[in-house]
Amino acid sequence: MTMARARAPEIPQAGEQCLLAGMRCLGQGSRMLSDYHTHTPLCHHAEGAPLEYAQAAKAAGLAEIGLSDHNPMPEAFDDWRMAREDLPRYLQWVEEARQAMGDFPVRLGLECDYLSGHLPWLEQTAQMAPWDYLIGSVHYIDDGVAVDDPKHLSRWRNASDLAWMWERYWQLYAEMIQSRLFDIHAHPDLAKRFGLRPAGDLRRFYEASIEALAATGAALEVSTAGLRKDVREIYPAREMLEMAFAAGVPIVINSDAHRPQDVGADYAQALALVRSVGYRSTLRFEGRRRREVPLPETWPTAATSTP
Repeated sequence: MTMARARAPEIPQAGEQCLLAGMRCLGQGSRMLSDYHTHTPLCHHAEGAPLEYAQAAKAAGLAEIGLSDHNPMPEAFDDWRMAREDLPRYLQWVEEARQAMGDFPVRLGLECDYLSGHLPWLEQTAQMAPWDYLIGSVHYIDDGVAVDDPKHLSRWRNASDLAWMWERYWQLYAEMIQSRLFDIHAHPDLAKRFGLRPAGDLRRFYEASIEALAATGAALEVSTAGLRKDVREIYPAREMLEMAFAAGVPIVINSDAHRPQDVGADYAQALALVRSVGYRSTLRFEGRRRREVPLPETWPTAATSTP
């Protein structure tokens, strides 16, 4: 397999000086968090134009917003991603949002399904636009079988089938990280989306992915989307986040918003979780280069919580 280009080095910038000195940044207020996982109507299951997401992000006190619709495939694949012919429109929408928002940063990204038989296409996709970041995710664990699709729930009713689903999901998740194709790795334990978990200590499923993240230096997403799903939990579980912190894995808090009103949703809860584990910094992305910035100490709850 042709490997993706090497990850660009991190560049210290002025906004990081207080982090590197172990000090609290003054004058920045709450504008230290971003939201890089958002969608548009082009994926057929979201609403709101990129400009609306950007306006919602600014109103919520975020430092910047990123759009990351589901990646197109070379041919018809499923009914919840943008079509290949819609990519120019997506790029235009994001550019229009950038122009309208002035100095407020609007980043360009994609959420890319990791599909082992389609790696050349993913490598090609990485060259299709001047992306600021690419998010990798695992949904499909078999042909047409997605772990977050309710029509497949009947497959996981007995313990052995459920254990197989989790094993397969995490095998693919670790492979995705090892591919080095992506900057951020999304909703890590999506396999729990419906509250289904194998018995016992689940850390055995996380180990290979944590090792891969530590080896590649890639970022792990802390997603508030799970709070809006059946499981009513943040992705990932606290135990995985503790393992990630111990291994030096950086994190990015995202919402996976499919509506402008979900931008930054439940960030207070996510921030409290990551800080309780020990995290004090997060990442920003531009041109597929990243920099470390400090986490705020607190986050307002009123405007960004799940109803």
